[in-house]
Amino acid sequence: MKGNHQVKPLPFAYNATSGISEQVNKWHHDTHYAGYVKKRNEIEEKLEEIDRAAANANYSEYGELKRRESFNASGMILHELYWDVLGGDGKTDPTLSVSKKLTEDFGSPERWQEDFIACAKASLGWAILCYDPSDGGLHNYLCDMHNNGAVWGAVPLLAIDVFEHAYYYDNGPDRGAYLTKYLNNVDWKKVDARFQAVVRG
Repeated sequence: MKGNHQVKPLPFAYNATSGISEQVNKWHHDTHYAGYVKKRNEIEEKLEEIDRAAANANYSEYGELKRRESFNASGMILHELYWDVLGGDGKTDPTLSVSKKLTEDFGSPERWQEDFIACAKASLGWAILCYDPSDGGLHNYLCDMHNNGAVWGAVPLLAIDVFEHAYYYDNGPDRGAYLTKYLNNVDWKKVDARFQAVVRG
């Protein structure tokens, strides 16, 4: 049913992430993420009743709703992934399928991390590790906004939010310190489970 998306609870205690404070997790989850869920529902409800005959490329209420629909839907989905892969110690087990694939595509998990950090530093919004079925490879994709920079068909496996609300309270302008802290909390078994599910189709 459209307009019925629910805020998923944080999959761990607010104070469970090393280097990412309880306060940031509360604000990030309860305000920012919950806001995207709420707005996605509002937009879907309005689209049920909108005058489609008035749609045009210059300006129309329908067009603006559709633009914000993908922004809020993607914001909801990426934030859920952001937290879903946390709860670990950040260490990549070389026996995991995703670790072997990172080595195949980037040279090593360490080389992947170097590229991922560079991608996250360059982005205005998100860096996302994706499996892209168009070439069967893993890629770090840069998304300046939730819905700007995505590659059709690519499946996100791990995503880091680099909008300032995700790290300024804890780290000020030191985005690099935040990136390291986030990666130190990743549970690679969860990332591997997502990877294997995608590969199995």
